[in-house]
Order: sequence, then structure tokens, then C-alpha cells
Amino acid sequence: MKKIGILFGQENSFPQAFVDRVNSKNETDIAAEFVSIDKVVQGEATDYAVIIDRISQDVPFYRAYLKNAALSGTAVVNNPFWWSADEKFFNNAIATKLNVPVPNTVLLPSKARPDDTNENSFRNLKMMDWDFIFKYIGFPAYMKPHSGGGWKSVYKIYNADDLWEKYAETGQLVMMLQEEIIFDDYFRCYCIGGTDVRIMPYEPRNPHHLRYAAEPKATGDAYKKLMTTVKNYVIALNRALGYDFNTVEFAVRDGIPYAIDFCNPAPDADINSVGQANFDWVVEAAANMAIARAKAQKPGVDNLTWGSYIQSSAHGQLFVPEASEAESTEKPVEKKAKKEENKVANKPKAKKAK
Repeated sequence: MKKIGILFGQENSFPQAFVDRVNSKNETDIAAEFVSIDKVVQGEATDYAVIIDRISQDVPFYRAYLKNAALSGTAVVNNPFWWSADEKFFNNAIATKLNVPVPNTVLLPSKARPDDTNENSFRNLKMMDWDFIFKYIGFPAYMKPHSGGGWKSVYKIYNADDLWEKYAETGQLVMMLQEEIIFDDYFRCYCIGGTDVRIMPYEPRNPHHLRYAAEPKATGDAYKKLMTTVKNYVIALNRALGYDFNTVEFAVRDGIPYAIDFCNPAPDADINSVGQANFDWVVEAAANMAIARAKAQKPGVDNLTWGSYIQSSAHGQLFVPEASEAESTEKPVEKKAKKEENKVANKPKAKKAK
């Protein structure tokens, strides 16, 4: 018997529905259950062929348990090693190599020094080129942690003085400053198994329980083309990153979908927020993916999904998008330079951070 386990925390509706759906399919020698842990011994295998991870981002003990399980052959979804290494700024960098449009984004050092460091720890860090940064990003802008989620510590920045004030509140967080995309449409897209995509109209400005209560503004052929492009971008990003269960968010400006957030390896799947139709799709797609992974799983070997970026690196090769990825993407047609020309006249003068 191959067991599929789901590891979860405070969520209620998805885990039980997932287990019930897997078991309702009556696959020979495959069963699903909630993961049960009573000991974790170095190098020892678990009882699970597949584990769906929904909580280790918040519980370091679980992340260590999953790495140990993967070492002995458990197919962990998502790959706990890559999840530990990944962050949002790197995601944006990957997108630029895939020609997936993303907002102009820069990385900022933490305002407060990390623990156990002093001025000598930063001998290589010069004063940031704020004049370049302001010209490149523009105002308004958004400042958010380079790694994290849940809309925590996200700031809208209106000008340079506003930046200094809010930057001072971020402590030891490493932040990124990102161009604002004033969007016509917004979509949140599930991607499961690297191939199954669910594109959902989404309104991030609504209260949480109403964010999926949105209708797309694009219509007709423009809408069809947009959906094809969005789907291709979703698949390209998840193939490169190696996520089996993820969401990608797009803000559409002038017909161009910009990937805003695509590091969501434990995305919201609660029926009360995503709605019945989306919930049913996620449960079905996740169940099918988990069963397929269980059938393919081989004890004692690596059964993790590794993205094309890591695969290229492991072979000492430069990361180049696969043909299917490169063909599915195209650069935005608008010219950033023209936009910047209009901004420079009203650009706040940069000054040193306090």
C-alpha cells in the first residue's frame, strides 16, 4: 500500500476534501490520510510515498522532517529544499530570463543591521544609488519583503520622504522596491503538477472573502489571447522553479500581464475564500497529481520535482529556457524609457536614508 499524506495547520476545508477525493477514486494499493508524526530519526524513511506540504513554511520542525523524508524517497510536494532556498526577488530574476513581464524591481539592504554584525560586516556595501532607483522604479511604488507572504509588511510608497519613513519601520527585513502596476484586470492562477492551470479573476483590493468575486474586463478575442498568454506564463514559471502546487498572480496593464507574485507554494485553498467551483477544481487536480506521483514513486531514490533552473545548474550549464518556455513568452511591447521621460520632471530629489 502506498500512502499519500497531507501535512497542514490551521486550514480546515481543503485537507479533508483532498483525502476524501483521493480515497473515493479507489485506486489499487493507494490511500490518503492526514500525516501522523511520532518520531523523526535521521535517515529513516517515513510511511508515505507522497506528502502534500501545506504548513512547513510556518513550522521549521516540519520542514526538517520533510527533508529527511525526501532523502529516503518520499515525493514531497512542494520540494522542501527548493522551497527553503527560494524567495520573491529571485523569482522576479527568473522571470526576466523567461521573458515573462514583471514590474521593475530592486533589492534593498535591511534598514537595521542583522544580529551579531557591525559596520565592518558591510564593507562591500556602498551608499545605494537612490537617484537611479527612483528613476527606475518611479512613484507611487510598493515596498515588500523579498521573502515572505500573506501581505505582511507591504507598504505603498508615494515619494522619497515617504520611503525613508516607512523604510525605518522594516527593521532587519530585506525589502524590495517595486514599480506600481495600475491594472485593468487581475488574475490569480493555480498551477498543479506543472501543467494543470486554473485562471481566476481576482481583486486584491477587496476584503479577503470577496477577492474572488470579480469579473474580467477584457472580452472577445483580446480576452482569449490574454488567457492563452497567462496560461503559458504560468507553466513557464512553474517549470523553471519546479513547483508542483503554486499560484501565480498577474496584473494586466494595457493588455500585458505582469507577474506580480508567484512564490505561493502553500496557496489559500479554503472553500470560503476561493469559492465552490475553484475549490472543487483544486481538490480534483491535487488528488490526480498526488495519485500520479504515488504511482511513479520509487522507494529509496529522489522523487522530488526539480525546476529547469536547478537542473541546468546541476549540470554546469547556463540557464536557458526550454524551447516550450521560450516560445510561450514574449516581452511587453510598451517602452519603459518613454514612461520614465514623463516621470523625471516631477521626480522627488533623492537624499540619504537616515
